[in-house]
Amino acid sequence: QVQLVESGGGLVQAGGSLRLSCAASGGILSNYHMGWFRQPPGKEREFVGVISRDGVRTLYAEPVKGRFTISRDNAKNTVYLQMNSLKPEDTAVYYCAADRSIMVTTRQLGYDYWGQGTQVTVSS
Repeated sequence: QVQLVESGGGLVQAGGSLRLSCAASGGILSNYHMGWFRQPPGKEREFVGVISRDGVRTLYAEPVKGRFTISRDNAKNTVYLQMNSLKPEDTAVYYCAADRSIMVTTRQLGYDYWGQGTQVTVSS
C-alpha cells in the first residue's frame, strides 16, 4: 500500500510561483507513473499532468502547458509540480496519484493511490 502526501500549497498572487511536493511511503516510487490532478471550487477533479516512472515522458493539460513542470526524484521517493505564472483559475485542491500500469494515462480511474490534496489559492 502506497501512501502519498502532498505539501507546498498556499496562497500566492497572480503571476507568482509555487512548488508542490508529493512524498511517497510504503512503496517504491519508481514503480509508478505519477500524475497530478486538481479540483477547482465547485467543479470536478481534472487532469493536470503526468510523468512516467522513469521520468522521461511528461504530458500536460492544455491550460497548464508551458507554465507547469512535473519532475521526480526517485531516490527521494518524491514527485514535484512546479507552477509558474499562476492565474486565479489555477485555484484548486491539488492531488498527486500513483499509477502502476504499463502506459501513462490521463484518466483518473487509471490511478491506484491518491494523496489527500493540498490547497492552492491564487489571488488576483
